[in-house]
Amino acid sequence: MPSPSLLSGAVDVLTAFDADHTEWRLSDLSRHLGVPTSTLHEQLLALCDTGLLVRVGRGRYRLGWRLLKLSSALYGSLPWYAPAHSAMERVARATHRLAFLCVLDGQRVLCVARSVQGRDGPPVAGELDFELPAHATASGKLLLALAGRPLPAGASRFTPLTMTGAEAWEAQAAHIRADGHAITADEWAQGTASLAVPIRDAHGEVLAALGVSVPTPRIRQGTSLLRVLLDAASEVSWTLGWRPE
Repeated sequence: MPSPSLLSGAVDVLTAFDADHTEWRLSDLSRHLGVPTSTLHEQLLALCDTGLLVRVGRGRYRLGWRLLKLSSALYGSLPWYAPAHSAMERVARATHRLAFLCVLDGQRVLCVARSVQGRDGPPVAGELDFELPAHATASGKLLLALAGRPLPAGASRFTPLTMTGAEAWEAQAAHIRADGHAITADEWAQGTASLAVPIRDAHGEVLAALGVSVPTPRIRQGTSLLRVLLDAASEVSWTLGWRPE
C-alpha cells in the first residue's frame, strides 16, 4: 500500500494542472512544487504508468484519459450535476458573468464547475481556484449558513471587509437563512463581489450553491442577478423533486 507521503505527493502533482497549466515540464513543475527533480520524476513516471498522466513531447506531461473515466463515474453518481451544470451555463449566458457551482466538502468549499461561455468584463478573484475561502465568498457563506456551521477557525482576513468574528457571523448566517441567498462585496479581494443561491434535492437538503462573481460596481444589479439565479436554481430543484411550501 502506498505511503501517505507518496499519495500526498501524487495529489500535489495532479492538482498542479489547471486551465492555465494544461502541460508541465519536469523542471518547471519541480520549481512550482518545491520538489527535487529526481523525486518528482519518479512520481511522474508512476502516474503515467497508471494512466493518470501522459507524457507528450520531450519532458512534458499532461493529464491522462483515465481521469476522464473517473470524473465520468463521479458525475454519474450525482444525478443533480447535469441539470445544475446546464443551469449554470444558462446563468452565464443570461448575465455575461462568471457562473459556478460549489459544494461543501467537510469544512471545505469546493468549486466543482465554472462557466466557459457567455462571459465578458474584467477578471474577478478566484476564477481558477478549486477551494474557496468559505468565510469570504457568497457560495461559502451560503453553504455554511444553511448547514448551520460556525465560521472556520483561524479565518484569514483578505481585506478590511473580510468577516472573521464569530458573533458577527452568527448574525449574518441568520440573515442568509432567512433571505435564502448570500452576497459578498470586497471580502475576498477588493473589486470582486459574488451572489449565491442553493440547489436542493427532493427532501430540501442543500446539494450545491449556484452563484455568479462580478466586479463590485456591478453588484448594484443585484436584484436582476438574484432573479436569474433564483429562477435557474428553482428549476433544477423542481426537477429533482423539491416542492417548497
